[in-house]
Amino acid sequence: MKKHRYFIIILLAFALTAGSTTSWAQQAKRIQLEQLETMFSNIRTKTKWDVDGPLLWGYFFFDQNLNKLKQAASELQGSGYRVVGLEQVEGKHFFRLHVEKVEAHTPKSLYARNNELYLLAERLSIVSYDGMDVGPAPAASK
Repeated sequence: MKKHRYFIIILLAFALTAGSTTSWAQQAKRIQLEQLETMFSNIRTKTKWDVDGPLLWGYFFFDQNLNKLKQAASELQGSGYRVVGLEQVEGKHFFRLHVEKVEAHTPKSLYARNNELYLLAERLSIVSYDGMDVGPAPAASK
């Protein structure tokens, strides 16, 4: 299924090499509503998914401190997210938290969800909330 997922990922290179104490979410340009509108349009034209119904949304966080990501994972689990993975990125000195949740979104609701996740990253001083990916929801979740 992974090859069928539509990815919107912001590059981490600057955040992970800059060594700054300012959070990536504060440094980087956040995902804009217009980008999400384009993404939804592309999903409508390039897939057979019901973009107006529930889909499996994955969300990604990166940091050098595993404990910060564990805290985020705990908070997100309490809000109904499933932790897919919390691991060190191969060959790198940082960790990735991947959570997912089956949800129905519009561009506006996904924009609001991203803003919530940027704020979580800022509150926990996580280097990066990096964006999301999406795929069809498992049959049992629909």
